[in-house]
Amino acid sequence: MSQSGPQRYFHLHLVSDATGETLNTVAKAAAAQYSDFRPIAHIYALVRTPSQLNRALREIEEQPGIVLFTLINPDIRRHLEEQCEAMGVPCLSILDPIISILSQYLNATSRPQVGGQHALNSDYFRRIDALNFTMAHDDGQSIDDLEKADVVILGVSRTSKTPTSIYLAQRGIRTANIPIVPSIPVPQKLTELKGPLIVGLIASAERIAQIRRHRLLSLKESRATDYIDPRQITDELMLMKTLCSNHDWPMIDVTRRSVEEIAATILNMLSDTKRIDK
Repeated sequence: MSQSGPQRYFHLHLVSDATGETLNTVAKAAAAQYSDFRPIAHIYALVRTPSQLNRALREIEEQPGIVLFTLINPDIRRHLEEQCEAMGVPCLSILDPIISILSQYLNATSRPQVGGQHALNSDYFRRIDALNFTMAHDDGQSIDDLEKADVVILGVSRTSKTPTSIYLAQRGIRTANIPIVPSIPVPQKLTELKGPLIVGLIASAERIAQIRRHRLLSLKESRATDYIDPRQITDELMLMKTLCSNHDWPMIDVTRRSVEEIAATILNMLSDTKRIDK
């Protein structure tokens, strides 16, 4: 483990016989609990042969750290565990505790398959379809078929509409997002929608102004503009709130929320809506 200033770093080796998505998600969630430490992630995906594993082992030996894995092949798995033990580095199969609980509860033996959690099944194609739909309906595009959306997100500029939409799409939720701009009329079609859940995103004027200033700096734009004027932003937010209030559309204050938290709130709303419809 190395140290640089107040933040300390450690090596985190993720070995998978599939894409490594499951490992990466779990590792990020766990590492986030230790804010004083930052992992240097080494991802080894599609590890299915001894030679592929040996390449990973050489890097683990050169830069020792925690090893997390999802491997089905018992010989590959055993070799990894033996070599990690010889090197004195911790090694853990992240799915073992969950599989064990399921086995006890279901009174059944698991029948694993390599990459099974990412099989090309209907859920996989549903996510691909949702992502294609969401990209085609980003930032007010293609409003003619909004009725096909599961969720329509509204918001003024810089309220995380696009990243939230993409996150939802990765969960298989067809999502469209529409910017609310005072000078542009709200599409009439939006107020006629019956199927999709319509959600408005708001934030404090100060937070939006801060994000917009950073955006302009990244574009090397330094001139004064209404885009970052707190009074103009307040007017935009008032328009947004009035629109949602008039149509009884729920709003989420994203001032202190991550994209993941915003998406989770929308998923809960969507679940509640479906229960009511039933």
